Amino acid sequence: MGNKGISKELIKHWYYKMLLIRRFEEMINEKFLAGDIPGFVHLYIGEEATGVGVCSTLRKSDYITSTHRGHGHTIAKGADVKRCMAELYGKRTGYCKGKGGSMHIADFGIGMLGANGVVGGGFNLAVGAALAIQLRKNDDGVAVCFFGDGASNRGTFHEGLNMASVWNLPVIFVCENNQWASTTPLHEATAVTDISVRSISYAMPSEMVDGNDVFAVYEAAVKAVDRARRGEGPTLIECKTYRVKGHFVGDPEQYRTREEVMAQMESNDPLKKFLERVLGENLLDEIQLKEIEEQVAVDIEEAVKFAEESPFPKPEEAFEDLYVEEVMSHA
Repeated sequence: MGNKGISKELIKHWYYKMLLIRRFEEMINEKFLAGDIPGFVHLYIGEEATGVGVCSTLRKSDYITSTHRGHGHTIAKGADVKRCMAELYGKRTGYCKGKGGSMHIADFGIGMLGANGVVGGGFNLAVGAALAIQLRKNDDGVAVCFFGDGASNRGTFHEGLNMASVWNLPVIFVCENNQWASTTPLHEATAVTDISVRSISYAMPSEMVDGNDVFAVYEAAVKAVDRARRGEGPTLIECKTYRVKGHFVGDPEQYRTREEVMAQMESNDPLKKFLERVLGENLLDEIQLKEIEEQVAVDIEEAVKFAEESPFPKPEEAFEDLYVEEVMSHA
C-alpha cells in the first residue's frame, strides 16, 4: 500500500493513539500489580494498530462493540483516558461511576456501546445497532464489532453474520486474530487457519490483513466502511496480530514460552513497525515523534492523578442507575 490519501495529521493521530493505548496499558499493568486496581484486567498490548486503524475511519456517531480486552478500542474511539483510568480504579468519576471496571467501560456519546465480559457478546449488539441505522433511512452510519479468534467459534458469530447479510446491514466485523483464546492456541480449537474464509457461508466479502500494520488495517477498513455507507452491506475483516501479555494480568502463561513472546515483539510489534516505516519514508521526523511522546506522557500522568484523587462511590450509590426512573409515553 502507498500513502495516497493519508495525511501527515492522520499519521500523527495514529502514533498518538497507538502510543496512548500502549502507555495506558503499561500503567494499568503496573498499578494492578501494585494493588491499586481491583478486579480482573485484560491488556491490549501488541494489538494497538487494529483498533486505531479501524476507528480512525469512523465518525463520532458511528458505533463500536468491544470485548473483555476493550481499553484499546475505547481509547481509539475517542474516550477520555482520565475517565477510563478512574473507572478501572473504581472511582465515581469513571465512565460507569466506578461500578463497571475494566470489562464494562462504555461511552454512548462517542458511539462506544461497551466492553463486554461475555466472549462473543458484541455480535448481536452491533447487528442491532446497524439495524437501527438502517431503519432510520437517512442515516449512513456504520457499526463495527471487534472480536477475537476464540469468539469466532461461538454461536453468536454465526447468528450475527448471517442476519447482517440477510438484512444487508451496515456493519463491519473485525476479527482480532491474536492467536490465543484465553490459554488455547488457535490451531487446537479452530478448524480453519484463517477466520476470514468463514464469510463465504454468509455471502459476505472478507479481507485478511496484517493487524500490526496500521496502514494496512486502515486501507481495509476504509473500503469496508465506505461499502457499508453506500448501503452495500457487511464485511468481515481478519486482522492477524498477537496477544503479547497473558490472558489477564497475573496469568502464569504456562501454555507458551517467553521466547515465543519475545520473538513476536521483536518482529511484529505494531509500534516498532510504524516507526520503521514513517522514519524510513520520511513521513514524520524525530522532532514530531518526540512531541507526540511527550504529550502522551503528560496525558497518562494526568489520568493517574485524576483517578487517584477522585472519590469512591458512596455505599448508597450501589442502588443508583439500576432502573429507568421515568418512562416516556409513546401514545
